[in-house]
Amino acid sequence: MSFDLSGRTALVTGSTRGVGLALARALAGAGARVAINGRTAEAAEAVAAGIEGAVAATFDVTDDAAVAGAVDSLGPVDILVNNTGMALRRSLVDLELDEWRRLLDVNLTSAFLVSRAVAPGMIERGRGKIVNVCSLMSELARPTTGGYAATKGALKMLTRSMCAEWAQHGIQANGIAPGYFRTDLTEPLQADPEFDAWLRARVPAGRWGEPGELGGAVVFLASSASDFVNGQLLFVDGGLSVVV
Repeated sequence: MSFDLSGRTALVTGSTRGVGLALARALAGAGARVAINGRTAEAAEAVAAGIEGAVAATFDVTDDAAVAGAVDSLGPVDILVNNTGMALRRSLVDLELDEWRRLLDVNLTSAFLVSRAVAPGMIERGRGKIVNVCSLMSELARPTTGGYAATKGALKMLTRSMCAEWAQHGIQANGIAPGYFRTDLTEPLQADPEFDAWLRARVPAGRWGEPGELGGAVVFLASSASDFVNGQLLFVDGGLSVVV
């Protein structure tokens, strides 16, 4: 059993900021060669320059051809972290069809496309780690989160389907389910005194999570320490999902 990722290549989608950047830094800290993904070369290259051994991987995760080309250029990918995501706070009756489809593309289809691109190589080598960044909303929902929750619930089931099909090939596919973390995506909620007070009262830990606190979970799921863990969601939420 080891948490050492030396000699392994990890692709983290959506890793130029926020949770994705924190996950990339954690994997690099454990010894992995990390590929930093973003849609613009400038952002990906700037982040990669600040992480020892990292490389930039500029491509749109919702573009099938771009995904295939990028994966080919990276060489063997041992660890894939599907992190790219977006949120739209809308009531279901106000959510436009194009917004619904965009949520599906970014939060769900992207994970399917990138996983489908790396899986054949993992199958050929007889090993691989896929970590899908799901959400507390993979299991729970609140008003105005319907579209987001639907995509994250589907990502949970995609994770389990990967396990069902690929475990026999030595691939472990698991999910991390973060609760409420301090990122640019949650800035409007952090700035809302009413929501901030509700959250602090609701979470047993009594606070927001910090992105770096997800590092241990991703290193565990990316390492040989989790070789018999498959199809699971690891909640990192300060206890929010287990209390009423």
